[in-house]
Amino acid sequence: MLIAGFPAGPWGTNCYVAATAPGAECVVIDPGKDAADGVAEVVREHKLKPVAVLLTHGHVDHMWSVTPVAGTYDATAWIHPGDRHLLADPMAGMSPETAQMMLGGSYEFTEPEDVQELGDSQTMELAGLDFVVDHAPGHTEGSVTFRTPYAQQDISEVMFSGDLLFAGAIGRTDLPGGDHPTMLRSLTDKVLPLADDIVVLPGHGEQTSIGRERATNPFLLQLLDEQSGAGRPHRGR
Repeated sequence: MLIAGFPAGPWGTNCYVAATAPGAECVVIDPGKDAADGVAEVVREHKLKPVAVLLTHGHVDHMWSVTPVAGTYDATAWIHPGDRHLLADPMAGMSPETAQMMLGGSYEFTEPEDVQELGDSQTMELAGLDFVVDHAPGHTEGSVTFRTPYAQQDISEVMFSGDLLFAGAIGRTDLPGGDHPTMLRSLTDKVLPLADDIVVLPGHGEQTSIGRERATNPFLLQLLDEQSGAGRPHRGR
């Protein structure tokens, strides 16, 4: 399996390209601002053909380039219906600081020609890869993760976690559509049951693993304490 990732744009959003092998079809995950050239470079280097663009959520730093990337390769864009409106109206999900960064620019956002909607626990085969979709709201209403089998180097799966889970942190919940209690439920229901050997490829920052985060991430540790009754229930940061 081939996975190439690179940080793109002013927000350093990780964009990933995944394929079964060089010379095969591939999927692009979260092409943010300035990601189109990076995608083209990976595609050219490994002789790939993008057939799908997967979005973990609709924030502009993750979907800025979805329409040009999907259009260039005649690929299908996939997003959860809870965030689909952000494809054409990303301002609806922006923080004040993000909106300020865009002031003075002339930007027009439209949906790609072919958009399909994702469902919770959906399984799909794209570019010869099997993906499980987990709806994990909290950061946004339509946030999802994508898990695909890996079966190499004692790794059972790779999870593209978007802004649900980072190395040592979790996604913010103070933006439009965000909700902290919902985020904690998503972490409890969608992350804690997963196997320790799963590699996590997040939307920002370095890769990690479920086992590492279960052992060190303060937000997951708090949830585990509350599950076991070892700590007094309290709200995370």
